[in-house]
Amino acid sequence: MPIMAEHRWLYPIDWPELSKLIRFGRAKGRCEHCQRPHGRQVFHLGDGRWWDADRRHWRDGRGRRARSPGTGVAAIVRVTRVYIACAHLNHDPTDNAPRNLAALCQRCHMIHDAPEHRRRRWLNAYRRRALGDFVAAIEWMPIVAVVDPTTRGSSPTWDETPQVARSDARWAGDRAVPGRAAPDLFL
Repeated sequence: MPIMAEHRWLYPIDWPELSKLIRFGRAKGRCEHCQRPHGRQVFHLGDGRWWDADRRHWRDGRGRRARSPGTGVAAIVRVTRVYIACAHLNHDPTDNAPRNLAALCQRCHMIHDAPEHRRRRWLNAYRRRALGDFVAAIEWMPIVAVVDPTTRGSSPTWDETPQVARSDARWAGDRAVPGRAAPDLFL
């Protein structure tokens, strides 16, 4: 799986070599969870069962021998090309110990990462909601106008002093409300 640009700096400079060593040295070009071979097209049923052409039998999602699906299997068989990627088992890209790395096909990698993807999706949605609440609070903040100390006690409105209100609206993010009085800050 490609590394996201914002996470690239977490990986060591020799990541391509380390990944290749795990995928092809230790795992011998097969997924360490389901035993699918790298770079080959496999026939699968979509539920994890796939045809192992080398050993000439069906395997389940964990690489164990499975029963034949029976008749009518030609109508539901799909073909997928398998690509092996090196995955961090604890989802920490800075932990590159061999016990934390596994060679996984795209199916096993997505199954392994699903809880982490759900966690990140929730966290991103939570951050967006928090940022939205923050922006909404800023939008409803009162507009502050600079008041001439000689006119103590009066509060200019948009209609009376548009230059003052406009200059302060710039600081409030151009969210000035016409006709709204600005509070006296220097009393």
